[in-house]
Amino acid sequence: MIDVRATDGLHWRAMTSSDLAAVDAIAARVHPDYPEDTSVFAERLRLHSEGCRILAAAAVVGYVISHPWHLGPPPALNVLIGSIPEAASTYYIHDLALLPEARGSGAAVGIVTMLVAHARKLGLPSVSLVAVNGSAPFWAKQGFAVVGEPADHKLMSYGADARLMRRHLA
Repeated sequence: MIDVRATDGLHWRAMTSSDLAAVDAIAARVHPDYPEDTSVFAERLRLHSEGCRILAAAAVVGYVISHPWHLGPPPALNVLIGSIPEAASTYYIHDLALLPEARGSGAAVGIVTMLVAHARKLGLPSVSLVAVNGSAPFWAKQGFAVVGEPADHKLMSYGADARLMRRHLA
């Protein structure tokens, strides 16, 4: 189980289905150009609950959704994946979103550290994600590097500035 403590009373806890309304509300604020149906979040929670966390103190101020996946194109935006690949070859961070009041707290760095440890525990050789909204510099500081330009139609579903990034685990 992932359990990350952040500053200012914030802490990461397991996501439950009762948190999905808060996840939707945060996603609408943080990623208005990348809408996803609640069913996408609910499916990821059902498929790999260990990778779904909520950042909370008095209220929910962030979330992360992640799961094992395969190298290559990421899942298309707002699409159900059906199952976790049996031969997963990377750990995929589907979404990490924090409301402005939670940014700068160290919570994002903390959960990335824990997700990397989780990926190692699963025996996966890398962690992958799609950086959007100009977030590539944050991810680069966490050891991720751009894998390629957005040429795949699935990656293009995330927008023209989307960058597939990967961190190899030693």
